[in-house]
Amino acid sequence: MARRSGYPLYGARYCGNINTKEVHDLDNEKLLCQINEIIQAGHAKPFNSIIEAHREGFDNCAYCIGGSTR
Repeated sequence: MARRSGYPLYGARYCGNINTKEVHDLDNEKLLCQINEIIQAGHAKPFNSIIEAHREGFDNCAYCIGGSTR
């Protein structure tokens, strides 16, 4: 998969799911991440760094990042 250049991610490397508070790495996206579904549901939040996502309380996706604390 690839980064999405349009709305709502605008090329950001990380996609946060505001519904689950989980962050995904779009440079290592897996089918199980279901990024298209997150976008279609209106739950996508772009992040340019993993640190920024963590500061906002997002946890790592177990599939594309690993190290999930849930």
